[in-house]
Amino acid sequence: MTPQEYVEEVLSLVERIPEGKVMSYGAIADALADHSGRNSARQVGTIMARHGGGVPWHRVVTSAGRLPPGHEQEARQRLLSEGVPLKGDHVNMSLASWAP
Repeated sequence: MTPQEYVEEVLSLVERIPEGKVMSYGAIADALADHSGRNSARQVGTIMARHGGGVPWHRVVTSAGRLPPGHEQEARQRLLSEGVPLKGDHVNMSLASWAP
């Protein structure tokens, strides 16, 4: 899989995250690992930072439920409007996590 194909796979998976649910950067990497030969949460984060503006980027958080760095306020508003359960400033991952 080429780097561009991997970008497209990451973005395609993010587009499938249902409203009211989230995935972590690492969960996205894990979900695509067998097919792509890659497994890096950091690489998924880089892809989201560079190319994620056209997908529901707010549904991608850290494994601890922290919101996207630099976009916390907007992400929080979007997630709350979708009914994502939060614990303080973090997503309640046990309730909101989604896997394809």
